[in-house]
Amino acid sequence: MTKEIKLANPRGFCAGVDRAIDIVNKALDIYGAPVYVKHEVVHNKVVVDDLRNRGAVFVEEIDEIPHDSLVIFSAHGVSSEVEETTKARNLNFFDATCPLVTKVHMEVRKHAKANRDIILIGHEGHPEVEGTMGRHINSENSSIYLVQDENDALNINIKNNENLALVTQTTLSVDETIAIIDILRKRFPNIEVPKKDDICYATQNRQDAVKQLALESDYIIVVGSKNSSNSNRLKELAEKCGCKSTLIDEFSDLDLEDIKKCKNIAITAGASAPESRVMEIAKSLEDYFGAKLIEDGEDTENVYFKMPPGLR
Repeated sequence: MTKEIKLANPRGFCAGVDRAIDIVNKALDIYGAPVYVKHEVVHNKVVVDDLRNRGAVFVEEIDEIPHDSLVIFSAHGVSSEVEETTKARNLNFFDATCPLVTKVHMEVRKHAKANRDIILIGHEGHPEVEGTMGRHINSENSSIYLVQDENDALNINIKNNENLALVTQTTLSVDETIAIIDILRKRFPNIEVPKKDDICYATQNRQDAVKQLALESDYIIVVGSKNSSNSNRLKELAEKCGCKSTLIDEFSDLDLEDIKKCKNIAITAGASAPESRVMEIAKSLEDYFGAKLIEDGEDTENVYFKMPPGLR
C-alpha cells in the first residue's frame, strides 16, 4: 500500500523570522559584508549557514565587533545592557527583534515601573529569556523571577505576591504554559496575566496542527535545528500525543529503517525552518518510498511585520 506523507499547515517561517532574515539580507545588499549579528539571527542551521556565506558574522558579545561596523540584533531580542553598549560604542545597528518579543519587553518595563514583581515563564539560558530578563528596570521596587516548569511554579517564593504580574517566552508549549499559569493563579490569586497570551500566534498554530496530525499519523518529522525552542516543542507535543517523532535539519538525519514500518507520515517545520528544506526532505522521502505527498489543512496566516525605516 502506498505511503502517505502529509505536510502540516501552517508550518515553517513565521512573520518575525521572515523579517529578521530580510533585515540581514537587506543590510548585506546595502552596506556590504561584513554585517555583524548578535547571536544567531534565528535558530536554524540552514539559514545561519546561508547568511554566513553571504558575509554575516555571528557573535555572542558586542565587544567582539570592530569599530565602525554594522550590527543586527537577533529575532530573540537583547537586553537593555546590550543595546546601551552598542550605542555607547557608536555602532550603527538595526533591531531584528520579533515585534511579539518586543511586546513582552514593554510589558516587563510597564510592570516594573508600576512597582510590580514579575514572573517570566521561560527556559533558562535561552536568548529570548536573557533579553527579556535584561529589560527589567526599577530593581529597588520590583523583582523579576524565572519559572521554568510546574515544580518551579509550586515552590517559588515571591517578595511582593500582592502586586504581581506574569509574562511568558513566546515559543513555549501552549499546554504546559497553561498548566503553569493555573498553578500560579491558585497560589497568587491577584497575579496579573496578559490580556492576550504572550505565546506567539505562529507557535500556537503550528502546535495545533501537530496535535491534529498526531491523531492521524504513525510518525511526525519536525524540520528544524536542535537549538530551536519552538521546533523542540513540536517534537515533544507529537510524542505526548502518542506519535513517534524526530527533529532533523536534513534528509540524511532520518532513520529510514524506522520510517519504513510507518504507513502515515507527517512533516512539519519549526518557525525558523525554511520551506526549501522542508520540500527537499519531503521530495526525498517521496522518491525513496514511492510515497504520495498531501498538503494537510490550509495556511491562513497573513501577518506581516514592517522592516526598520533605514532598510525600507
